[in-house]
Amino acid sequence: MTTTPHNIVIVGASLAGLRAAQALRAGGHRGPLTLVGAEPHPPYDRPPLSKEFLLGHAGPEALTLESTEPLGITERYGQRAVHLDTTTQEIHLDDGSVLPYDGLVITTGAGARPWPDSAPTTGVHTIRTLRDAQKLRNDLAADQRHILIAGAGFIGCEVASVATQLGHRVTLVGSQPLPLHNAIGAQAATFLTQLHHDAGVTVLTDATVTTLCGTHRLTGATIADNTGTHQHIPADTVLLALGARPHTDWLTTSGLQLHNGGLTTDEYTRTLTTDGTPLPHIVAAGDVTRFPHPHAPTPITLGHWSNAVEQAHTAAHNLLHPHHPTPYHPVASFWSTQYAVRFRAVGLPQYADSTEVREFDPTHHRLDIAYYRHGHLIGALTANRAARIATYRTRLAEHLATHTHP
Repeated sequence: MTTTPHNIVIVGASLAGLRAAQALRAGGHRGPLTLVGAEPHPPYDRPPLSKEFLLGHAGPEALTLESTEPLGITERYGQRAVHLDTTTQEIHLDDGSVLPYDGLVITTGAGARPWPDSAPTTGVHTIRTLRDAQKLRNDLAADQRHILIAGAGFIGCEVASVATQLGHRVTLVGSQPLPLHNAIGAQAATFLTQLHHDAGVTVLTDATVTTLCGTHRLTGATIADNTGTHQHIPADTVLLALGARPHTDWLTTSGLQLHNGGLTTDEYTRTLTTDGTPLPHIVAAGDVTRFPHPHAPTPITLGHWSNAVEQAHTAAHNLLHPHHPTPYHPVASFWSTQYAVRFRAVGLPQYADSTEVREFDPTHHRLDIAYYRHGHLIGALTANRAARIATYRTRLAEHLATHTHP
């Protein structure tokens, strides 16, 4: 019979990991609680890394989250989990130590997808950790440079905005027809692309970076478009914004179900064995997970701040109450600021099969788009119209409460 766990370990000193620890204590867990993290410091806030921190408007202290001291937990930072044994219920760390558990929360998040080939030793960056951001900020603090950004997703677009504000020349390279085309649709991507053009960013679409040039210091890159044409672009600094890769390497021999790199959970945040059996004593939250959602045709991963918080709370509740679990059907929420334009979105716009453009005003930087799937509202995106998001959120929540698929 499944019982409430006594000795709980959280692997992943992320925002989700901290929120899970807080929720476990708030939910009545008084037993041993251990938080393990690969980075050498406590959890911190990551969204500012690609915005305020790079601009120099915020230092490391501004990223600090709440103190863990009131939680009475054991903290093991700078130690990486390398193996999970679900039979003996033990976690093996890279220093050779072993942590037993009878309840486990996996919040290891995701890292930046690395460059697949050789690269110069300096001038090449990713941005996922505080250390990454500090190195990139040092490069951006130099005199005017040509910044090449490989990948036109949210991170790539935000850093393009920051680098332009700092006076650098920027080339943004993306494999889609427009930046963020697949995530927010053609109309919103057109609006966003115009912002980049107006700021002086060179936007190369339907293109990929194939080679990084230089031995010690980066000197440029080779770009290929969808016709097979190649061109060389000189650059002083390159940001590889190629997407995220969930931290699941330590789980490959665990017997847990992994799909497309992510850790699969059921709708109750419970991890699954390879045969699909849910494990009530092992839950997961944050960027590492792939989970079912009523508004999506396949399991999804949400790399958003709000998801890390909300999923961690649900995971903690379900770990403490295995016989009365709560389903996790979130109204996804995310935001992005580019060129002083504040984008706010709710739901899952990337799964829409139709859209309704309610306002499209590039001159005054205002946008309002509703996204539908099979006739049901599944998302919304606004620019400088944040007040309208609350109504969309309410409608989405009402539909999700029915637990029906659109």
